[in-house]
Amino acid sequence: MKSMKLKNEIEIALFAVLLAVFSWTTIPFAVPFTLQTFGVYVALMLLGGKKGTIAIALYILLGAVGVPVFSGFKGGVGALLGPTGGYIFGFLATGLVYILMEKRTFRFRAPVSLAIGTILCYAFGTIWFVIVYSGKVGPISVWTALLKCVIPFILPDAAKLALADLVSRRVKKFVK
Repeated sequence: MKSMKLKNEIEIALFAVLLAVFSWTTIPFAVPFTLQTFGVYVALMLLGGKKGTIAIALYILLGAVGVPVFSGFKGGVGALLGPTGGYIFGFLATGLVYILMEKRTFRFRAPVSLAIGTILCYAFGTIWFVIVYSGKVGPISVWTALLKCVIPFILPDAAKLALADLVSRRVKKFVK
């Protein structure tokens, strides 16, 4: 029993670190293109909803206390409270959707739940972006925020989701 708890803790910590590594893989843009969403998808598919969401929360907590785990090697509360912080918190919404749909049994449950979670992440992040950006820089419409922060990411995130599904299925064959 104790070894199972330790195994779970190691897996959660490992995926929190992997999320940091994926976030450092960045192409700068208004909202940077990163592999964070790929890491979120893989964590949830391989660890399951509960452990995957805990790994995401640990990743966010590490960033909040100042560890430079976010894109551009940023960390601290300021990074989370900035215009793009809502997308990071939105990863938790993806995890919660995954948990809610985990017990469902239909063929593409994992990718469908992750796609729904990503839509919620986009919604939460965009609302956050509009509020913070408007307060710091000046008014911005929701449409303009969507054009900057969501629309350019839809196809890359869909590709990351497909790749994460493929990778997770392959890895599950070798890891119990």
